[in-house]
Amino acid sequence: MIPLKTPQEIETMQENGRILSVILNKVKHQAKPGVSTLELAEYAHKEIRLAGAESAFLGYRDFPGAICISLNDEVVHGIPSSSRIIQPGDLLKLDIGLKRNGFYSDMAETIFLGDNPPVEVTNLMQITWKALEAGIGNLIPGNTLGKVSQSMQDTIETSGLSVVKRFVGHGIGRKLHEKPPVPNFGTPEEGPRLEIGMVLAIEPIATYGDPEIAIKQDGWTAIMVSGALSAHFERTVAITPQGPRILTSTCQAG
Repeated sequence: MIPLKTPQEIETMQENGRILSVILNKVKHQAKPGVSTLELAEYAHKEIRLAGAESAFLGYRDFPGAICISLNDEVVHGIPSSSRIIQPGDLLKLDIGLKRNGFYSDMAETIFLGDNPPVEVTNLMQITWKALEAGIGNLIPGNTLGKVSQSMQDTIETSGLSVVKRFVGHGIGRKLHEKPPVPNFGTPEEGPRLEIGMVLAIEPIATYGDPEIAIKQDGWTAIMVSGALSAHFERTVAITPQGPRILTSTCQAG
């Protein structure tokens, strides 16, 4: 059964999302060449606690970091490390979540460390962002979840990129991962009908070429087998009578 949230619970999640968005923006400004991914995660964790919240990820299924930080060919679930130093020209994926007042919020950004990203990087980020927008735009009561999934897949594949299918979005609320799973691929005939009160974390991931991934020996970090770059954006969104309501703020991709 898919949990539905009351208007009051959505307001609580909205406030959590606002707080998380502010924190992520602060973390992005700390992401500079020479900074280790562990320093960045520790900064994020400090800000989460100062906000009266707790990290959604630290200890979740034994994950050892406060946030996920993935670089370049790393796709998701990168473990923060003192030996991973951010370099100029890195493509950085920040996945961050918190729990506050009994509810979770989750979001992710991809940022380029430098002033002049290569065309292929800009294209990758912009298309993945557009896939996120397409998915959110279809979060309308009565639509199938498959229509949401197909819209993201079509946006990515018609632009010549590939969908990383190993990872999917999810319901979110009193648990970090609730029903239903939200694939970034599918057909309009698939999945449940969307209902008012559903809250979903939408998170397309795109790459160039072969989308096969592998898991590093740390048991968490996913990498592209081909060594290609990938991009990842995520927003927490509530389905309301007026349509989709983004609970974590948005900003245009690079």
